[in-house]
Amino acid sequence: MVLILQGHNFSFELENLCRLFFFRQGVHIANVPELGEDFLVTEMHPKKDGVHFNALLCLEGETWEQSASLFKPDADHPEALEHTLCRLVYELCIKATPVRPSWGLLTGIRPVKLVTQCREKGMEENEIFRYFTQDYLVSPRKAFLALETERNEREILARSFPQSFSLYISIPFCPTRCSYCSFVSQDMRGAAKLVPDYLNKLCRELDVIGEKVRSWGLHLQTVYFGGGTPTTLSAEQLELLLGHVAQQFDLSGCQEYTVEAGRPDTITREKLRVMKQAGVDRISINPQTFQDSVLEAIGRCHTAAEVLEKYGLAREEGFDFINMDLIAGLPSDTVKGFQKTLDTALSLEPENLTVHTLSLKRSSTLAMQGEGLSVYDNPAEEMMEYALSRTRQAGYAPYYLYRQKNTLGNLENIGFAKDRRFGLYNVYIMEETHTILAAGAGSSTKLVHPFQNQIRRVFDYKYPVEYIRGFEEMLRRKDEIDQFYQQVFSCDRNRQGFYEK
Repeated sequence: MVLILQGHNFSFELENLCRLFFFRQGVHIANVPELGEDFLVTEMHPKKDGVHFNALLCLEGETWEQSASLFKPDADHPEALEHTLCRLVYELCIKATPVRPSWGLLTGIRPVKLVTQCREKGMEENEIFRYFTQDYLVSPRKAFLALETERNEREILARSFPQSFSLYISIPFCPTRCSYCSFVSQDMRGAAKLVPDYLNKLCRELDVIGEKVRSWGLHLQTVYFGGGTPTTLSAEQLELLLGHVAQQFDLSGCQEYTVEAGRPDTITREKLRVMKQAGVDRISINPQTFQDSVLEAIGRCHTAAEVLEKYGLAREEGFDFINMDLIAGLPSDTVKGFQKTLDTALSLEPENLTVHTLSLKRSSTLAMQGEGLSVYDNPAEEMMEYALSRTRQAGYAPYYLYRQKNTLGNLENIGFAKDRRFGLYNVYIMEETHTILAAGAGSSTKLVHPFQNQIRRVFDYKYPVEYIRGFEEMLRRKDEIDQFYQQVFSCDRNRQGFYEK
């Protein structure tokens, strides 16, 4: 699909919008289409009485055309022009295709952030609902979901103060690579020799971060070990690393300490005890599906029975805050299969249940091998609708919601909590309300200014080999933490506000 722009440069949103409808073809901008190529022409014409828009869609030899006008547009709000054009294109594509995006015109990854922005403008919930459903054509069910999630997020975000920060630690190793995965994690069958040197460097990086935390008086609120699969490490390696965290950081005020124990084939009683003794109070055990045939299709080297076994083991060892991840839309899965998976997970009563919609990420094996999955020709939406209704029946509330590019059905990922036991870290990282200090390959430090709308990112090297080889240079990058907080404290009023809570 060729997107042709005439009289405007609103390319970013229009491209994202067109991908909702023409994902299989791909979308690119050009001045003219190739012979036989589908195309969409979008025009904007300023005139004396306002601005006029026109869109012409040619799809498989058929054409559709539609126009719109915006009279007396506000010069201080040029986004109204882009919105009018995007809505015009959306309505045209609805006429020409069978695709019906339940999130309407919203293409961004954070629908809940839009709710927050509306609240900050003084809008009531009924006004926000109308804004979502009428201005952005979001389905009523998704609009209610965004509003409910934002209410619960507010409760979580209220716990964060100017001096708060979270610590993310990356363990970029997995026992095997799942077909849908695009993370930088490496298969332990070939990367085991890197682990000792990697852990040595990681501890040194934590030393540097810990020193800066003490220097600026930051207060640790959550710790999150991700990757990868942190429990790929041996019990001895976990004990060493967790002990190092306890040495460098004050855990007395930590409100949540999570370790991703995502692959049940990496969980042992000894590792669970090491984590429990170190103060880890939340773990993830991620089946993704309870269908053995689907597990095999996605490259998971464990069975559904093993998930149940390791979940029981974690309960025996005293873990009373467990998250489970499921994925809707996996290859070879069916609606009935997903429903059985969800019902099995709910029967275990985990405190958190996260339901992801499969995302066709470019660097994943699934996308590169071309498994024939389409963004819309799949049962993911029916699966997610079932998840929304069944979790509500089981007493779970949504507290965390985001979307990714190239997700089946342009759908969402949702975190649910039972008895309001919300997971904190995921909300903090997504809503960007306080600093995340990160260590390890593929991680990204996110420095959030507590008094201004300003975020600075500091990246670690992406792959373990790069991380090890370029370690000294990477440590020098961490000096940006000092530069950032020097800027924060450049005003005495900021310093006072930073510590007054």
